[in-house]
Amino acid sequence: ESHSCDSKFDGKLCFTAKFVPAYTKSLIVLNSMELLMKEFPPRETILSPWLPEKGLAMIFAERGIGKTWVAMNVAYAVAGGGSFLNWDAKKPRRVVYIDGEMPASVLKERLSRIITNTNFDAPEDNFRLIAADVQEHGLPDLADPSSQQFYDDAIKDADLIIIDNLSTICRGLKENEADSYGPVQEWMLRQRAACRSVALVHHAGKGGAQRGTSRKEDVLDTVIKLRRPPDFEASQGARFEVHFSKSRGFFGDDAKSFEAWLRDDGQWQIGEINTSCDDKTLRSLKEQGLSLREIAERTGVSKSTVADKLKAFQ
Repeated sequence: ESHSCDSKFDGKLCFTAKFVPAYTKSLIVLNSMELLMKEFPPRETILSPWLPEKGLAMIFAERGIGKTWVAMNVAYAVAGGGSFLNWDAKKPRRVVYIDGEMPASVLKERLSRIITNTNFDAPEDNFRLIAADVQEHGLPDLADPSSQQFYDDAIKDADLIIIDNLSTICRGLKENEADSYGPVQEWMLRQRAACRSVALVHHAGKGGAQRGTSRKEDVLDTVIKLRRPPDFEASQGARFEVHFSKSRGFFGDDAKSFEAWLRDDGQWQIGEINTSCDDKTLRSLKEQGLSLREIAERTGVSKSTVADKLKAFQ
């Protein structure tokens, strides 16, 4: 790609740059036999089962549920070739964690707690943090094609890039406009072409789905939704259900939902999803935006029974 800039970076993230893709050669076209005969290197898994090499993923949830806890634990597990929840990394890899929201002091505390409570060590250069809090002028807007180049040196040898979160790092993104997501998607596809994986951390909207246009999910291999359990209490902190709303290349038990809870002792507890259909559970599931079909599938009762019970609450 090439960049034509009318003004230089002035420290305030003000650009009048013009992004010009460089298509210098004809497109490669494979017929059926050429495709079948072509050798492709095997695609390994960075974090089994859901994050492959050259993979694109998203973790989303409402505010305060535990997205950053999950993302940082994923980053450290990949960096150290360790495990987190039901997921395993076969070998250590280089991770760049880009955070646009939390104070660096809080990120430091969380990483320290993660390291203390894991049974493996990651090489210190395998986990690298780019935090907005320690930059003189904040982070460049990843939704602006002319700003994306400022990340190049920091991510050039990364195996995994984690963006936490989409709204703070891609500030120019108009989440409900599909076209505005184009530059971000193109950047992610360039990372995939360069053999890097990318995991986005994002917020859930009022209806419970990821916030904004569904175009964000088009090229993703995996989408993970974190949701409060129906019987959650505020005193329990980071306790949530893990659901795979998109799982390309894995299925069955690997894609099964489960509950995770960060206990006071720093250890993670994993359990089964609460599938009861008592009044409190049904009301909570409805308030979280689940459809009648989703509630029926979860509880094992019919849609009509769910509808009748929910009407009684009105």
